[in-house]
Order: sequence, then structure tokens, then C-alpha cells
Amino acid sequence: MTNWQTLKNRRFNGVAAGGGCELALACDIRVASAKAKIDLPELNLGIIPGAGGTQRLSRLVGKGKAVEMILCGELIDTDEAHRIGLVNDVSAPEELEDKGQEITTDISTKGPLAVRLAKMVVTRGADSNLESAQLLEKLAQAVAFKSNDKYEGTSAFLEKRKTDFQGK
Repeated sequence: MTNWQTLKNRRFNGVAAGGGCELALACDIRVASAKAKIDLPELNLGIIPGAGGTQRLSRLVGKGKAVEMILCGELIDTDEAHRIGLVNDVSAPEELEDKGQEITTDISTKGPLAVRLAKMVVTRGADSNLESAQLLEKLAQAVAFKSNDKYEGTSAFLEKRKTDFQGK
């Protein structure tokens, strides 16, 4: 399994409304084109965002901004989405695919086990108190330090060669 396969990515180039926005919220990294628009219009239909939309949005942008976005249901542009942390990066529409590939390539050079552990610690730690999150971090670090990938990464660094991670 490559590092990238453990990472959920979403690139959007048009309108990400309702379910499209919720799909993007479920991703680890979100890259949008400069012409994209994002919203959660469900209240206009007499329903509320689902699929984790209310919970993921508030964790990404804060409770106040999430409530505003959900209650108002107005489209926001990518500059605003980037400013509030809803998207990680904004690209010109013609460069969007290349930007996604650049991120993919960069992550694919990292140790797969370390990528999975880091994602787990960030995700689970965000839902925990600081003491528990730091304990989880220490345990994950202990696993990483005993891994074959750690030895491979260290050896490759010292030998100034490309890594050959195995995810173990």
C-alpha cells in the first residue's frame, strides 16, 4: 500500500454543495481551483447537513464559522475557504490536477507506516484531551521507532540514497 492510498484527497473545480462539500470535509487534504464555490445548503430544503458535515466542518473552521455557514447556506469562494481553513490550497483551474499530483508525489516518498500513524494520532488526538492525545502520540512514536521503515529511512538518509520503505 502506498502512502497516498492511506490519504484521502479531494480536488474540486466547480461547486461543492451539500454532499460534495461533505465529501471534501471527509478528506485529509483539500485543494480547490480558484473558481470553486463551497456551501452547505441543506437548511434551504428543511434538512441538515449529514455524513459528518456538521461535525467535520466545526472541527475544521471552528464552531462560530460552521454555524454561520450551515445556517446561512451561502456559497463561499475559495479565497474565503482557504482563509478559514476549509481548503488547504487554492490553484488556478488549469493547475489543479498538477497540484494534486504534486501533493501525491510528495506524500508517496514518506514511510507508509509513519503516514498511517501520524494520521491516526492527529485524528484521534483531536477528539481527545491533551494528556490522552500526547500518550497516543508517544505510543505511535514507539511503534514507528521500532519499525523496519525507521531503519530504512535512517540508513537511506545517512547513505544519501533514495528510501525503499516497505510499510513495516
